[in-house]
Amino acid sequence: MTDLIKSLSIAASGMQAQSQRLRHVSENIANADTPGYHRKTISFRDAVEGDGVLPGPVRLDRSELTKIYDPGHPLADETGHFDGSNVDLVIEIADAREAQRSYDANLRIFDQARQMTQSLFEILRR
Repeated sequence: MTDLIKSLSIAASGMQAQSQRLRHVSENIANADTPGYHRKTISFRDAVEGDGVLPGPVRLDRSELTKIYDPGHPLADETGHFDGSNVDLVIEIADAREAQRSYDANLRIFDQARQMTQSLFEILRR
């Protein structure tokens, strides 16, 4: 019985981690046109004794910012360039799909464990 409860906890931690990842992906997409914005990334680590997954620290992608030529922009320097963001929408969409699929997989595991627990309780009632 404790293994079923543990599997519920592990699947729930996976769903929570992927939802946090999806939140950062959506922030990146929302700020794709913000000058000077650095893409946020998050990594995951195992919880103590393998009881799930925990999100690691949020890090900023330190790759080069895109140089944009627009002499009329208020942030433009004397050459007419300013720093854009380093968000690549193709990468963000791929990350969003991966996070969604991982979330769905954890949800299916959670639902299976819940159904098994329910069936076990019905058997014990008889």
